[in-house]
Amino acid sequence: MAKINGANAMLQVLLDWHIDHIYGFPGGSFDSTMNAIHDFKGKLKYIEVRHEEAGALAASAEYKLTGKLGVCFGSAGPGAVHLMNGLYDAKYDKVPMVAIVANVPTSRQDMDFFQAFDEKPWFDPVAVWNHQVKRAEQIPSMMDEAIRQAYAKKGPAVLILPKDFGWDKISDSYRVNYNAMQAVPNYAAPKKEEVEAAVKLLEEAKNPVVYFGLGMKGHGDVLEKFAEKFKTPLMSSVMAKGVVEDRCPAYMGSIGRVAPKPSDDIQTHADAVIWVGNDSPFSLFFFDPKAKVVQIDVDSEKLGKRHAVDVPILADGAKTLQAIIDAGQPREESPLYKAAIADRENWEEWEHSFDNSDEMPIRREPIFDIINKYAADDAQFAIDVGNINIDFQRLVNLHDQQTWATSGLYATMGFGSPAALAAATVHPEREVWNLSGDGGFAMMSQELLTEARYNMHILNVVFTNDTLGFIEAEQVDESHQPLSGVIMPNNEWAQVAEGMNVKGVTVRTKKEFEDAVKEFKQMDGPMLIDIKFTHDMPYSTELNTLDDPEFVKKYQAEGLKPFSYFAEKYGLVEDTASGASEAEEEPEPEPEEEPDTTSGASAH
Repeated sequence: MAKINGANAMLQVLLDWHIDHIYGFPGGSFDSTMNAIHDFKGKLKYIEVRHEEAGALAASAEYKLTGKLGVCFGSAGPGAVHLMNGLYDAKYDKVPMVAIVANVPTSRQDMDFFQAFDEKPWFDPVAVWNHQVKRAEQIPSMMDEAIRQAYAKKGPAVLILPKDFGWDKISDSYRVNYNAMQAVPNYAAPKKEEVEAAVKLLEEAKNPVVYFGLGMKGHGDVLEKFAEKFKTPLMSSVMAKGVVEDRCPAYMGSIGRVAPKPSDDIQTHADAVIWVGNDSPFSLFFFDPKAKVVQIDVDSEKLGKRHAVDVPILADGAKTLQAIIDAGQPREESPLYKAAIADRENWEEWEHSFDNSDEMPIRREPIFDIINKYAADDAQFAIDVGNINIDFQRLVNLHDQQTWATSGLYATMGFGSPAALAAATVHPEREVWNLSGDGGFAMMSQELLTEARYNMHILNVVFTNDTLGFIEAEQVDESHQPLSGVIMPNNEWAQVAEGMNVKGVTVRTKKEFEDAVKEFKQMDGPMLIDIKFTHDMPYSTELNTLDDPEFVKKYQAEGLKPFSYFAEKYGLVEDTASGASEAEEEPEPEPEEEPDTTSGASAH
């Protein structure tokens, strides 16, 4: 029987799983695997990131963009620790990925050796599967198991490999049964009585809405059919943006702080919610507690977790919605539906009124008008964390084959650049837009070196406003404290890019930005555009007090109407508008809660 190095056998498993690239940064404890990577040159592409965190975040982003597991590695000690942020991003967003973690040779473990620590307990809290190889012969089967467990349990798997085992010769006999894992999921259809109960609740509702999440990914057509037949506004979790194209008339956007105004306006006015494939933790703050709920999910643990549920359905979301469509009668437009459509039209008109603004520093709307006009129909968007999440949710109109990724529940700044690396690695033929604030970009700016090294066609757009804007808004609007720790030093990012062999451009106007985008689309390789951006904060949907002249002045919101205007115009009656469509008596007003100034987390 032919022999092979243990590390080579491990990489062969990756290839057998149709994984043709790996992200990482070398270290002495990883030498045996680096040797294997060299042996596999031409078969397995190695993306040498400049920081292990970038590799882990790229591996997490890869699944978000493609539905295919990514693999990263780090050496013992600091290399292992640096992976942790990307692993937690994957854990929180339920993303399959594999991290290969080096350990010092077995003869040097547990004896206070250089860069050695007990790695397995370190990764236990974050990993869905976490094991150290105990014999070299185990390496290929354990790598196979790590991949299987990551997919099955939707999270990061960690394989710890002592350096010496990677050099050991083992039998080259392990083969992966890849095809057996390619079965298409076929989740259960709903029961007839469940569909009937859902139809009955829908028929009795005055103002129903649909609230969907990533569980409906790939089934936007069913959501649109549902909204058309039953005249229900569609609202989504933040991460489900793009499941339904933004131009769908019934789609109001996501809910919460990053959302557009219409979705936040209407969510408390619904008396019934069709809740499908959605486990957003912020849902605790949405909808009226008295609203009737039909919740559809393939995971029983999710049912009733975020809201009291009247009709729980443990079944496939798309199949269940289609069954309700087939069984139910068409509805007339409800008052809430009419008000929602008009509210959205007013919101979009207000937004677009600034598309050609010549304010200095430049506003967000002119920039995103150019992005919407020039981004390819199959563009990939890597979105960092901060105010850029708000602007992307509200102003980018996703369509066709466009995809995007961000750090969702974990919300780690610095996500944009590694996600862009993943997008450019997996689909080098498609353009990549890395949209980042200057705060987030600063955290992973060294990855410009990686972009340049591999000549990746990435457009890095840095919104430079010299502040950590998302945190500044929290300190001003929520905790009402003096600004503390949010100032970003003024920086010339275009010069930084040039120093890292990336084309750098500084822009201050819409025309300059448009010219730079046109140049990028005609060139190979990466570019960075440093936008000298407005310090003004995005419109606050949390405050949303259009009856306050100071609020209107702050956000130049003279063109916006409060939702009460549309509610009155379309006859949204008082009890329904309060969220209690069948209320018999007015409840006692609850005392207003003090803002949470200790958790560090926005309510939305």
